Amino acid sequence: VFRPTGSTGDRSCMTTQAAAPPVPLSKTAIFGTSGLGGIFGWVMVHPFNTLAVRMNLAQMKPGSTPPSSFFAFAGDLIKKNGVTSLYDGIGAGCLRQVFYATSRYGLFETFRDMLATYRKTDFAQRLVTASVAGGCAAVISCPVEVCLVRMSNDSSLPMAERRNYKGVFDAIMRIAREEGLGAFYRGCQPFVTRAMIVGGTQVATYDQLKQIFASFGVSGFKNTAASSMSAGLIYSLITMPLETAKNRMAFQVADATGKLPYTGTIQTIASVARGSGFFSLYNGFLPYYGRCGGHTVAMFVWVEELRKLIRKM
Repeated sequence: VFRPTGSTGDRSCMTTQAAAPPVPLSKTAIFGTSGLGGIFGWVMVHPFNTLAVRMNLAQMKPGSTPPSSFFAFAGDLIKKNGVTSLYDGIGAGCLRQVFYATSRYGLFETFRDMLATYRKTDFAQRLVTASVAGGCAAVISCPVEVCLVRMSNDSSLPMAERRNYKGVFDAIMRIAREEGLGAFYRGCQPFVTRAMIVGGTQVATYDQLKQIFASFGVSGFKNTAASSMSAGLIYSLITMPLETAKNRMAFQVADATGKLPYTGTIQTIASVARGSGFFSLYNGFLPYYGRCGGHTVAMFVWVEELRKLIRKM
């Protein structure tokens, strides 16, 4: 019997072959997996963060010169302080992810899905929602970011200048008691600016690149890894000057008159570039990309796997 094209039987066959959309997750699962993915990813890349912060701040010491190379700097640090020093500030790093990763990626997906009910999701929409989510996450997590920067670099200072925080909660209490609550938001301006750019260049780019790589037949872990490393490289190149500004503003100490050397994002970037050269803003780029690219891969892999596990439950 002749069956014309477009018959019920053909449509039924096409429906069977079409991949079923993933089961929607609850908001608790979305935010929970975002935070856990961020924490698990951070544990893997924290040493890169420690090296990036220390290389980036090395020229703050009077008479210092730029680090010769990443490998020489890392080898010298390990020789002086031991391998475990690479995990200085790990508690603050993980606590930061509880607030930052949870709210950043969780809010991005929430905003994206809300807007999808009004218009088709495109890159411009992803860019805006990811940037807003990143800025919100930065404001929420800025106090822990200040603790992370200080704890990661503290042991590199002369003994008389070290703050010697016993842990992240000790750092929080001492900063509040000794410097006031305002100290928690030193470097907030470049941190929020950086986070908004990271949102647009990491989260939105990753979301878009997943679709692009999928169109070339790249799927599964290969898709996640390729999208993550590409997004990580893009946002590392764009945000490194803001990372430098954030680190210097968070780590700075007032002079004898109580005046701080860095007062704003543009002023800090201009001051560093004028005093040490433009490329000093990129001191520590290799470990910074190791942190950014590595964390992007690790976080999104963990998020995807955790969500697969939840859907099977």
